Amino acid sequence: MSGSSSRIVLTRREALLLSASAAVNIATSQSALASDSTRTAAHQEPGNVSTPRSAVAKTQYGKVRGFLDGGVLTFKGVPYGATTAGENRWLPARPPAPWNDEYPALIYGANCPQNLHTWTGIEQTFLFDWDDGWQSEDMLKLNIWTPSLTGKRPVMFYMHGGGFSFGSSYELPSHEGAQMARHHDVVQVSVNHRLNILGFFDASEIGGSAYEDSVNVGMTDLVAALKWVHENIENFGGDPDRVMIYGQSGGGSKVTTLMGMPSAVGLFHRASAQSGGGGNIPGRDQQKELSRQVMKELGLAPNDMGALQKMEWAKLFAAGNAAAAKINPTGPPMGGPGAPGTPRVGWSPCVDGKVINMRSFFDAAPEISKNVPILIGSVSEEGNQMSSKPTEEEWHANLAKAYGDEKATAIVSALKNAYPHKQIRTLSYMCSGRPGLNGLSMRNNVVKMARLKHELKAAPAYAYYFTWQTQILDGVGGAWHTAELQFCFDNTRRCEQGTGNTPEAQALAKNMAASWAAFAATGKPGISGLTWDPTDPETNRTMVWDNECRMVNDPEGQIRKLILA
Repeated sequence: MSGSSSRIVLTRREALLLSASAAVNIATSQSALASDSTRTAAHQEPGNVSTPRSAVAKTQYGKVRGFLDGGVLTFKGVPYGATTAGENRWLPARPPAPWNDEYPALIYGANCPQNLHTWTGIEQTFLFDWDDGWQSEDMLKLNIWTPSLTGKRPVMFYMHGGGFSFGSSYELPSHEGAQMARHHDVVQVSVNHRLNILGFFDASEIGGSAYEDSVNVGMTDLVAALKWVHENIENFGGDPDRVMIYGQSGGGSKVTTLMGMPSAVGLFHRASAQSGGGGNIPGRDQQKELSRQVMKELGLAPNDMGALQKMEWAKLFAAGNAAAAKINPTGPPMGGPGAPGTPRVGWSPCVDGKVINMRSFFDAAPEISKNVPILIGSVSEEGNQMSSKPTEEEWHANLAKAYGDEKATAIVSALKNAYPHKQIRTLSYMCSGRPGLNGLSMRNNVVKMARLKHELKAAPAYAYYFTWQTQILDGVGGAWHTAELQFCFDNTRRCEQGTGNTPEAQALAKNMAASWAAFAATGKPGISGLTWDPTDPETNRTMVWDNECRMVNDPEGQIRKLILA
């Protein structure tokens, strides 16, 4: 693999690691290779798309017109806030201007400006089937799928991954919510919000008191979206008193952060943090130091807010990354989600003492959400990097650099004994020794977060471990980071490049999606024929999602503890 290829893939992995560590997504100068254009409808099952008068719903700002596809009413790109461009940069989200005519909620809205993917791994691109979409600072939009505009169904509010630096509500085909509405009687919602320097830049010293909350507007955008749901979702057949928030990778960190935010209390009632959460986020003083350095990089006077608000995003982002590189230790973080140490500055929430006053699920589980039950889990091959094809000797060498020779030998031996049929390449995706995501570290973080929740002695935590192995591309990809989304959204056909849409995949998806929907409805994820017990620190009881779904005490327990020793 060439040096440039390695650098590009590492960029993606560093950004994914942002899901819990608050490192900076390093910009690249490579030209972007976007995938398919934005998709309009799911086409999971036979059905004709139409735009009947029955696909018109009311919101507090005006009526929205969606479309009907296979029995599901779909509304895409519904505004929950005004544009964040120009003079609105770094200010709390403002409500959209009311409209008189029906708003055409027919296509996905813009994504927050970000670096597009410079995929060079063809296999990875095929498995992910990524969609970069289009970009604008007018991105405060959400999407809704519902079986009917009447009734009071549980609401499933999904937040995308990509750390806090990139991604979107429709970045993966698995995010499509039609199947959940069609087969699981829920109202599905997904959302776009501010990211990177547009969402997490401390402008308070530059612009004054109006910008006091600027450092966390990417998170207060999500609170604004949840308030929109609370005030409007009944008009879409949803129950504002049964809202589940969930997210994967960086979306999982958004979940755990919201659980500690006073402004979000009462806006959701269940939660799920998937392959992320519990981040060691920086403090206010650290982010202020970053802002001062950014102004120096740009050659601006310390209070030149006007220039910042007119500047193109790419220039801002490049300056921000350069500033962070001068402050942070060199190289990407090795420890993974939940790792101790001094937090790194960059594009993530920060503890400002007002909007966010704790490192939620890093230092402790937040008392203010103690009565909110939570699902916490991960996948086995979190570190899947399809362009990485190490020999056993190369794998051992990477592990030795990270953990020492003795521990590397123990990890290799334990994983080979536990999974004799997996290729070395696939085993390396469970624990590679390289910077980035690590399946064993993620398991340790799941156990830690579940313990912190248990210590509140209130609503339970339910743990899961997704181990279903794809048969696509000879099965070497395993259960990669984001793989479970294809199943908990019941989208195996839509995601057949990853699932093959085999009968086994369909059966697993039916159970997982039903379980997620049951949790949204009742706060308990068990379904008929499949009991899912809460976890506890003594047993670490965990639901293993595979062709055989089962409860297991502390899966990977002995192996994950090797890297803790």
